[in-house]
Amino acid sequence: MEPSTAPRPITVLVVDDHPLLRAGLGEAISSQDDMRLVGEANNGREAVERYDALRPDVTIMDIAMPEMCGVTALQHIRREHGGARIIMLTTYKGDAQILRAVQGGASGFLLKSTLRRELLDTVRGVHMGQRRIPPEIAMELAQHMGQGPLSPREMEVLNHAAGGNSNRRIAEHLSISEETVKAHMKNVLAKLAANDRTHAVTIALKRGIITI
Repeated sequence: MEPSTAPRPITVLVVDDHPLLRAGLGEAISSQDDMRLVGEANNGREAVERYDALRPDVTIMDIAMPEMCGVTALQHIRREHGGARIIMLTTYKGDAQILRAVQGGASGFLLKSTLRRELLDTVRGVHMGQRRIPPEIAMELAQHMGQGPLSPREMEVLNHAAGGNSNRRIAEHLSISEETVKAHMKNVLAKLAANDRTHAVTIALKRGIITI
């Protein structure tokens, strides 16, 4: 009897805090001859534990989750397992989180709006060692790459501005002069390509730089 030449299926771990989405991903993967669902997790902390126990070929993980977000879980897993291939799931193109995931070593991204169409090709591509970034996300990243990240102090000023505080109130909160607050705000506007502070807050929220 000849030995089987069928390749070993791609083992996949699915991580998402929504049971229905997890079930849908699991069904799609299990329906493929060349893939096998080996486990599920519903938050980042569980993902780290399940990855350690299962060592899947490919992990599909939501960026936004309770207890530990997907990007932090990605960083934990990649620190221990440098070869981990992890695809991040996202509902939006907010590039701050996505940029963190790229820097953390994500192998690819899937927009939830295109999951049905892109899922299986992305899993196969990432398993073969490809980096899979949808064009919408790539464009968003390219647009903001050259602007440089906000400094910790600029982030503080922007967060206070998002809370509706005036420059004077922000200066009092941070124990700095009003002129210094204005200088930080000017840098924030330049880095975010914003017209005014309201516009800057809107951009920062949309891009996932700050949350309220």
